[in-house]
Amino acid sequence: MTRSHSARIQGRLGRLLAAIAAAALFETLALPAHAAGAVVLYTADGLENLYRDVLPAFEKQEGVKVNIVTAGSGEVVNRATIEKDSPKADVIVTLPPFIQQADQNGVLQAYPSVQYKNVPAIAKASNDAWATFVNNYFSFAINPDVVKNQPKTFDDLLHPDYSGKIAYSNPATAGDGMAVIILTTALMGEDKAFDYLKKLEQSAKFHTKGTGYLDVLLSRNEIAVANGDLQMDLDDAANGGLTLKPIFLTDKAGGQPTTFQLPYAIGLVKNGPNQAVGKKLIDYLMSAQVQAKVPDIFGIPGRTDVKLAGKNGEAVKQAIAGVKLVPVDWTAVMAKKANWTARWKNDVIGNSGKQTDVVKPKQ
Repeated sequence: MTRSHSARIQGRLGRLLAAIAAAALFETLALPAHAAGAVVLYTADGLENLYRDVLPAFEKQEGVKVNIVTAGSGEVVNRATIEKDSPKADVIVTLPPFIQQADQNGVLQAYPSVQYKNVPAIAKASNDAWATFVNNYFSFAINPDVVKNQPKTFDDLLHPDYSGKIAYSNPATAGDGMAVIILTTALMGEDKAFDYLKKLEQSAKFHTKGTGYLDVLLSRNEIAVANGDLQMDLDDAANGGLTLKPIFLTDKAGGQPTTFQLPYAIGLVKNGPNQAVGKKLIDYLMSAQVQAKVPDIFGIPGRTDVKLAGKNGEAVKQAIAGVKLVPVDWTAVMAKKANWTARWKNDVIGNSGKQTDVVKPKQ
């Protein structure tokens, strides 16, 4: 066999393996095809109740169906990146740093929606690739029926009482999972943070591909502590009938609970199959009328001209009262993201054989 013939075979094999991997990813997402007269929204989990409330009016107004694909933040961006040469989605909603990754990978197209004018400059891309849709905070969550003494510090989670009762989402596929690394490194420094996560792993039961399923597992008492985000956790407790309570931790006894903003951001997919309607969908979701409904699902409007109001808005204010917010340099996070993900897989998970992609069973 000649070297050139061998190289061609290896090249075909590589393409075949890549295709198999891509097909496996597509299958796990259980994604619908892009139907004629439809617009496709790829979205991180947590906003299901908002979409259920506001999208029927858009569908009636525009005469189109909105096909929604829900998964972990990293997973929807990975899918869109794989499809970049033949996009299936029109709009993407995901958490940082994955929205920045989508922009960096050429998945997003600049779209200066007129509705972005009331989004602060710090909360949108300077190149108009994305803007904050629903503001939010990273949190942890407990099952209050099981956890009678609420943990206050990260070290509290190392107590034997939590052995086999902790889970958090995979940082490679979930924005809230990457947030665990972001917050611990911000508070402890990178090396100490990974030392801590390695200790915490001794009490971890498994890790999930996305974060939303963790709330269900908490409510079922399959775990006692998980990561999450404030909007999703409050919404699942109030509107989803789940037993859970969001909490914020500190790095030392007597310290102030700490977190950071972890917003849902929205962007237009480059060369999407129904891009014109995709732009209309972004305009609609960022409109004052829809943004006014964001507090209903315990989110914070991305627009500064829409107030965090109502009973649920007050619940958000109460939950975050006394919690210290730390700034996040998302450019620095993007520079660290690949290394952090590899370090988590190697140093934290290692050869434990622990599950890292637990998903909700298909109905």
